[in-house]
Amino acid sequence: MSEAVTSGETVISSEATAPVEPGSLWARLPEPLQPRQTERRGRGELRLIEATLLVLAFLLLAVAVVNDVVRETHVNQRLTADLRSWRALTGHYRYHNISDEQDLTNHTTRDVLCGNTQPGPPGAWPQICLIMTGPIRRDGTRASHGGFYLPPYKPDLAANRYACFGSALREDLCRLPTPLGYPHAPVPGADG
Repeated sequence: MSEAVTSGETVISSEATAPVEPGSLWARLPEPLQPRQTERRGRGELRLIEATLLVLAFLLLAVAVVNDVVRETHVNQRLTADLRSWRALTGHYRYHNISDEQDLTNHTTRDVLCGNTQPGPPGAWPQICLIMTGPIRRDGTRASHGGFYLPPYKPDLAANRYACFGSALREDLCRLPTPLGYPHAPVPGADG
């Protein structure tokens, strides 16, 4: 770097600074931000560290994205198998309004699927809920180890559940006695 003094002004020129044409977009930037032909002495290590940190941050984000996509793909496959299982066990192959509740607090693959016992709007009829656990089988379904019923227009709470069977009975998930005239028979194949 050399300094030239002309009429009381100090002009700094650098061999590392590229000649910037007056009026160009680069001329509007401060001198440290303007492009250079060569690197200044003593600045290469800092850029190497910055580049390394950027590459590491990129790799961390890439791994996180891949992990999230793979996890979401497995969840989607599991939910598709759950719907197929619920329809096969209940015999309601044309039902599309089936609610699914995932176990997000304990991070397990235990899902509860609820759907009407008769055709109609969601929750308008008593609902049968099946508890799905385990891996996806070769036929694209999952095992159901129990379930329970819900009265119409009631949320899935222990106080509203009745006629538990299978693992739901063993876990004491039901608190409501079976209302008169409501379905209450266990679903064949879903008894655990």
